[in-house]
Amino acid sequence: MRDSDPKTGIDLSIIRMDGDRVAKKLIATAFDEQLGEVSPDGRWLAYQSNESGREEIHVRPFSDVNSGHWQVSADGGSRPSWARSGRELFYVDFRGRIVSVPVQSGAGFEYGNPTVVLEQGSLPTSGAGRNYDTSVDGKRFLVLRNAVRAGDQAAPPQLNVVLNWTDEIARLVPARR
Repeated sequence: MRDSDPKTGIDLSIIRMDGDRVAKKLIATAFDEQLGEVSPDGRWLAYQSNESGREEIHVRPFSDVNSGHWQVSADGGSRPSWARSGRELFYVDFRGRIVSVPVQSGAGFEYGNPTVVLEQGSLPTSGAGRNYDTSVDGKRFLVLRNAVRAGDQAAPPQLNVVLNWTDEIARLVPARR
């Protein structure tokens, strides 16, 4: 959960689903921490922070976040996402490309060199949340993009809301008797 404090800026908080269900600060520094993602094995927390002076991807042990800290990206990074296997960490670099970092989780956290896996450069480099995800096998990405870009003459995006859609389905596909 993302939380904002006048003294520490944007922080990461945690809410237990059993017990009191009260938000408690998980990471609260003088910098902004946001978009936390727990690894599939539940051992690591990847998040975006401006601790270095710009947005980068960091990893800490979960939930003992003070027992280790690694900055995984070195050239700008936002919107972390773990591969379902837990062996890769994805993020968006400052050029809008999706980058993969191999990770190993043994007694400690180890990571390799970043590799660009989606070169398109069309993802926004900032935003309120993650606009991509990986397939279960980790070989494909689903990417949400704006339909209209600056200079395009196409109609602006629209949202169609269908009310009483079950009635519409019943009308279009009548029940067989």
